[in-house]
Amino acid sequence: MEYLKSILGIRVVYIDGDIAPVPNYIHARYHLQKVSLDGKKAVFAYLKTDMDTVNAIKKHFERIQKVAGAPVVLVTNRLTYRQKEYLLRDHISFVVDGRQIYLPFMAVYLQERGDSEKAEITAMLPSAQLLLLYYIYHGCGELLTSDAVKALSFTSTSISRASRQLEDFGLVKTEKRGVQKAIYSDREPRELFEMAKSYLMNPVKRTIYVPKAEIKEKLLVSGYPALSEYSMLNPSAVECFASESIAGWGKFSSGKLQNSDEQCALEFWRYDPKKLTQGECVDRLSLALAFKEDKDERIEEAVEEMLIEAWREIDGKRN
Repeated sequence: MEYLKSILGIRVVYIDGDIAPVPNYIHARYHLQKVSLDGKKAVFAYLKTDMDTVNAIKKHFERIQKVAGAPVVLVTNRLTYRQKEYLLRDHISFVVDGRQIYLPFMAVYLQERGDSEKAEITAMLPSAQLLLLYYIYHGCGELLTSDAVKALSFTSTSISRASRQLEDFGLVKTEKRGVQKAIYSDREPRELFEMAKSYLMNPVKRTIYVPKAEIKEKLLVSGYPALSEYSMLNPSAVECFASESIAGWGKFSSGKLQNSDEQCALEFWRYDPKKLTQGECVDRLSLALAFKEDKDERIEEAVEEMLIEAWREIDGKRN
């Protein structure tokens, strides 16, 4: 393979001889070729058919490696973005001729260009963030998208788009369950949340101040007052509430606090905060994201205290 030699200087020597005994279903899917990569034995598996699921490929390669006593490398002419991410996550070696090389047994990963490679996305869709947080509160594991549709009052199309973005980020996997579609992950809730942090947004899009007398509906407590409810932080002098829409208060609103006795803060959220909590305050994980950029040590300590309780409750659901 000239690509390995020209790019990395790896000398590829093809070795004669069959790999046996290998089941017929593997021979039907791959042309197997024993090779030496700078003196290290390996097996190139050239695709003969359309690419199987990564779970299936992993099982096939484990079987081949057991027989050949050498790591197996998938060789193909193209990979989609999602296929590449799945292969990387499961540490399956591959070479896309002229484009990408991933040989973990040789500590090599080179990417020049992927097929249908997506532009880097740094933030989640609000619907994807809501779905991920709901999934984490669910305790991770497996979640049917039909259950998420009911719980979050989304359309099937919205949930499908949201779950696809989470999958593209490598945070969850999706799989058919008969006519249903399931979201699943083998990560624990806290691990998944920490992994997703770089993509997760502050749920608060905008804050305005309105007369307390104009708050005529039941809204969730948010901001510093909510954090003080979840921790030992001293209560705030300014009341704060969260809403999915602030359109009804536009004519009463002000961009600055003028009188804390008569005004309260009203946050405009990117998603409906009521979907993630059953109490009087916004949910803990969203609130932690709202304070993600706050470097005040007292706030950081209060958020950590709040999250400890959140993980205790979520882990309790898993037991």
